[in-house]
Amino acid sequence: MADDKAKSARDEALDYHAYPKPGKLEIRATKPLANGRDLSRAYSPGVAEACLEIKASPQTAARYTARANLVAVVTNGSAVLGLGNIGALAAKPVMEGKAVLFKKFANIDCFDIELNQSDPEKLADIVCAMEPSFGAINLEDIKAPECFIVEKLCRERMNIPVFHDDQHGTAIVVGAAATNALRVAGKDFSEIKVVSTGGGAAGIACLNMLLKLGVKRENVWLCDIQGLVYEGRQEDMTPQKAAFAQPSDLRGLGDVIEGADLFLGLSGPNVLTPEMVGKMAQRPIIFALANPTPEIMPESARAVAPDAIIATGRSDYPNQVNNVLCFPFIFRGALDVGATEINDDMQLACIEGIAALARATTSAEAAEAYRGEQLTFGADYLIPKPFDPRLMGIVATAVAKAAMTSGVATRPITDFAAYKEQLDGSVFRSALIMRPVFAAAAQAERNIVFAEGEDERVLRAAQAMLEETTDKPILIGRPDVIASRCERAGLTIREDRDFQVVNPENDPRYRDYWGTYHELMARRGVTPDLAKAIMRTNTTAIAAIMVHRGEADSMICGTFGQYLWHLNYVRQVLARDGLHPVGALSLMILEDGPLFVADTHVHPEPTPEQITETVIGAARHVRRFGMEPNIALCSHSEFGNLDCDTGRRMRGALELLELREPDFRYEGEMHIDSALDPALRARIFPSSRIEGAANVLVFANTDAASGVRNILKLRARALEVGPILMGMGNRAHIATPSITARGLLNMSALAGTPVAHYG
Repeated sequence: MADDKAKSARDEALDYHAYPKPGKLEIRATKPLANGRDLSRAYSPGVAEACLEIKASPQTAARYTARANLVAVVTNGSAVLGLGNIGALAAKPVMEGKAVLFKKFANIDCFDIELNQSDPEKLADIVCAMEPSFGAINLEDIKAPECFIVEKLCRERMNIPVFHDDQHGTAIVVGAAATNALRVAGKDFSEIKVVSTGGGAAGIACLNMLLKLGVKRENVWLCDIQGLVYEGRQEDMTPQKAAFAQPSDLRGLGDVIEGADLFLGLSGPNVLTPEMVGKMAQRPIIFALANPTPEIMPESARAVAPDAIIATGRSDYPNQVNNVLCFPFIFRGALDVGATEINDDMQLACIEGIAALARATTSAEAAEAYRGEQLTFGADYLIPKPFDPRLMGIVATAVAKAAMTSGVATRPITDFAAYKEQLDGSVFRSALIMRPVFAAAAQAERNIVFAEGEDERVLRAAQAMLEETTDKPILIGRPDVIASRCERAGLTIREDRDFQVVNPENDPRYRDYWGTYHELMARRGVTPDLAKAIMRTNTTAIAAIMVHRGEADSMICGTFGQYLWHLNYVRQVLARDGLHPVGALSLMILEDGPLFVADTHVHPEPTPEQITETVIGAARHVRRFGMEPNIALCSHSEFGNLDCDTGRRMRGALELLELREPDFRYEGEMHIDSALDPALRARIFPSSRIEGAANVLVFANTDAASGVRNILKLRARALEVGPILMGMGNRAHIATPSITARGLLNMSALAGTPVAHYG
């Protein structure tokens, strides 16, 4: 069975690399190349203009080429993690993988470069000759001590950052983990005894980093396969190891481990025994980073020292020391300020950024990616998870600032708040487009009631609201359940201090609530007993009553259940005084820009009058996002070519719109391709009232609108903001069960904007 599993995993890994096309990378053009004019600008003769500009001013290469966002991942394959000296060609899949991580986590473009060269000086010559092509160099999987020589020569001769990730990336993440481990253990760098195994590139770099963080050199004991590195030892020594030689008669790991506060393993499996752990100091810190089998398995260490703080290099245990926490973001910050090197100040800033992020409340996105794991700062959560999207903004910004203050930045950043917003916007795709909405919401303090207040997504959204807006959350749910889930999720928000709780099982306002509901519904078949039951069990109805009574400004519901079920209670209570549900508008954020879709939920087969209201409402809401509406009325018929039901209703809506003379562009009825392709539309209907691609698609039935919405989400990987319930004066919004905590935060910002801001 084990053999079958191993074969299956091997086959899956090989298939991943082979299909649908070989490898993990491809090159894509960033500019159009559709005709002769494009060709003349991309190549001859237009390209000469860019060449001459760069010749006159070399710094303009950052403006006219991809160099400023291009990194070379360079190896000779002499020390590939877990595989050893497999050669340059066999290392190519690893280097492609590294390039993919750069792109995924920091949007940095890479070329992987594998070189058949083992001589360190010749290898350095080749790397240095590539300086005109790249904004930075990432050296990878080059064995020690050659890697020290290559990096030293390249750093001395090149005017761009050169970073050996096996050394410094590991050291930075170890430094961040050690910073927080000592905080948890109540110890200080200046006082601890460190015992390390492994005198290779990563091990030496980690020890040097610990010295920079305050560890005393005399408190560092380095062991390798030959035992303790001591003064006078001749066998298997390098200058890098000799720097840590101890004047001691002790010779083995078992001898020097006595009283150690921190064990740092970058060696091989089972080097540290349980007996050795028993000799360590109280609350020992054990970083067993050998892969795939650590120096000691965590369960074996804890059997001897239950209070041990443990990190490994494996993803199936807490505290995985993974270089991906560092290298994408330190390069991002360095590239963005045109740094000439990655110096100690930048590395220390990276450490502090990573460590501080782990101490902060975990993000909803990280919690979703690592569902089921406890992501609360402590012994089992010393460093963030790689998919925590806040890493980009926090770490890259810290690195860029350090580059500037240390004098190695050639393109200084003047507005760091805007820079961090830009970085966050590249990770949180909704951030940039939601900026006008958050800005409007910040000008008013509104109370937002969440009907499903026990949902963890709601709790995370509530915490984010308090951090990013001026709105006040109200949560409907059982107080003990809310408190325990906040604790479990590592959230710092607490009842009364940060939010109000409405307990359906026992709230002093219960009599007022059911009385109000009965008064509203008495002539619609609702008896006092039924009103009482609904106000005990139906949190959507409770939220609506709170808004009706003025105890909340807006409500959000729908994290579970069917949309129309929630809409029924919103209508019952809040659809009065001229308010009524007009339609549901979803903002779909695509790679090439935003697209609004309506009506996705409210009217299954809208009348011309209802379509007209949807169009007008959509135009109003599009302007909330700082855009001008360009609305296409979509149907099976196109500009009158079919006498079908959807075509007739759309033509009726057009007539009503023309009577109203709205101040926005609209056109129809048409197919989706005509709406989105201006050239096609011009051939079919040259006198169209809209220009360019439509940014709003209004459909003649919810089947079509909802279908397009779901296809965009699942196949085009669109991010949805909404659905926005139009026509209710911003008093109610109904989410869908697939909504994320970030989606709820965006919806709360929409709900937090007074209707006057966009009416």
